Amino acid sequence: MTYTYKVTGMTCSGCQAKVQSLLSKVAGVKNVNIDLSKGEVFVDMNKHIDTAELKEALTGFPQYQLTEGDHSHLTIAPAISEEEFKSWIEIYKPILLIFGYITGITLLIEIMHGAFAWMRWMNHFMAGFFIVFSFFKLLNLKGFAESYSMYDIVAKEWGGWGYVYAFTELALGIAFLTGFKPILTNTVTFVVMTVSIIGVLQSVFNKRKIKCACLGEVFNLPMSTITIIEDALMIGMSGVMLLTML
Repeated sequence: MTYTYKVTGMTCSGCQAKVQSLLSKVAGVKNVNIDLSKGEVFVDMNKHIDTAELKEALTGFPQYQLTEGDHSHLTIAPAISEEEFKSWIEIYKPILLIFGYITGITLLIEIMHGAFAWMRWMNHFMAGFFIVFSFFKLLNLKGFAESYSMYDIVAKEWGGWGYVYAFTELALGIAFLTGFKPILTNTVTFVVMTVSIIGVLQSVFNKRKIKCACLGEVFNLPMSTITIIEDALMIGMSGVMLLTML
């Protein structure tokens, strides 16, 4: 069953992510969706949860005030259903353009070398991937960290991991670009991305309607199989390079 509530005090996507995170931790809550423009929160529950219990979850942040709204039973929050009217290309246009740019530039580098080398291409591709994706995360580091804590298994337990993760991506990008200790760089990449994909898989398989934090707070991308492919690609490339070097 899904219930609707009004929450005041949410002024940005960071606030949205924070309220989502706090309410999601209440026992019995399956999923939380928010229409930021209307200040409406849609809580999917396993059982009825008293409003006072939901209010208590927000007590640490007095700027957010929750009140009962229209308790109509819903299947999907309106904020999410609006995405159904968009084409797949329109929704994922930002990430498709980024992958297109990175692929095109790295292929041009290979053309300039006069011969295509898979290892060199993967190295440059991963450098571009991590540098570009970390850039978008660093534009609003706090917002990214709050969104990331909604689904990442480490960030859920330690909120600081979102901050560390963004800089880890930047460091990995620079390491791939400069060729710094390839075995260490690929090992860290393999471990970090394997841990990252666990939370993504859980969210996608449980059909949670949440925002993907891969491009930080700049774009509103839904969590989907595209996110799985991103992480799996980095795991696969780093794994292949490790096997080649060891």
